[in-house]
Amino acid sequence: MPQESHERRSSSAPRTGSASGHSGSSSEGASRPRRRRRRRRMNPLLYILLVVAVSAILAGVGWVWAGDVLALNKEPHSATITIGQEDSLNDVTNALEENGLIEYKLLFRFFCALTKVEAKEKITPGTYELNTDMDYNALVNAMSSRSGSRKTVSVTIPEGYTLDQIFSLLETEGVSTVEILQNVAANHDFKYSFLKGVLPLGDYHRLEGYLFPDTYEFYMGGGESAAVQVLNKMILRFDQQFPDSLRQQAADMGYSVHELITIASLIEKETDGSDQTTIASVIYNRLDHPEYETVGLLQIDAAIAYATGRAVTQADYQTVDSPYNTYLNKGLPPGPIASPGMVSINSALNPASTNYYYYVVGDDGLHHFFRTHSEFEAYQATLGGNNG
Repeated sequence: MPQESHERRSSSAPRTGSASGHSGSSSEGASRPRRRRRRRRMNPLLYILLVVAVSAILAGVGWVWAGDVLALNKEPHSATITIGQEDSLNDVTNALEENGLIEYKLLFRFFCALTKVEAKEKITPGTYELNTDMDYNALVNAMSSRSGSRKTVSVTIPEGYTLDQIFSLLETEGVSTVEILQNVAANHDFKYSFLKGVLPLGDYHRLEGYLFPDTYEFYMGGGESAAVQVLNKMILRFDQQFPDSLRQQAADMGYSVHELITIASLIEKETDGSDQTTIASVIYNRLDHPEYETVGLLQIDAAIAYATGRAVTQADYQTVDSPYNTYLNKGLPPGPIASPGMVSINSALNPASTNYYYYVVGDDGLHHFFRTHSEFEAYQATLGGNNG
């Protein structure tokens, strides 16, 4: 039995040895050292050159950008920039770049974002004279409402101009646009007593006659706030030229400021330049004596021309349906038909004393005055039918 048992153990040994041999092979493989991959190292000299090159590039870019931001080493150059009411910061940036005042639009917009240019509304509509000596901050400040770089223009408003003519002139001179001026005239409530109750807000003709004809210095460009200042400057001049003493004189004559300026505007549009007080006497004679043959009708062509916007024809006397048709409507028209100058205003306040009711332009280019319609017609016949 012991021997048999030994043999069994011996027969099992090869299996054990076989398993043991496989295990030994694995252990041997595991004990072998793995080969490490050798890292390639950059040549130290090449690395140094690369760092130097990148630093030089960054420094160069930074210097170029700094030159644009700080206006360093720029060629002398100036340009006129106009910023409109609806222009965005991008529009302004494009204009600056197109006119050679900045080189990097993205950099300028980034500067504006950092300094909160849009949020603080630092840039305002207008026309500005800018140059390459201005850094980014100076450019922004130069495009503000209080800037000394904002361009101005001298504009002379002639006596006898209508609102439409004044607005067109201001647009031509670059002060504002007709659209903006009409909108402000119609809707801004200017705080002057003589404008109260004249015409309701919404009609720009409410300022007719109150933009005093004179020479003014205006800022160029700008939006509605600038237009308010433009119109207010001319109304203020009227307020100064027509003080309380003259207003009282008009009241003593039985006329309001509005009525007196209406009369003055009729004189302004009718005069040949030398006969304002005599024209005034004809107007007052007709107003004060409705029982006379003129029956209170002023029969002034200039009032019809104001309503139609064109030259008056004989047919217009009976066909133009307007309160400004003084051939059909007695008394004064609803308001002034132009901006009168001081000579016409003073003539309305101090008319000549005459018994004239008619006048007509003669061959000499001057007005000739008559008391009766028959006298008027007789003289008119000698002129081939010219109208008075």
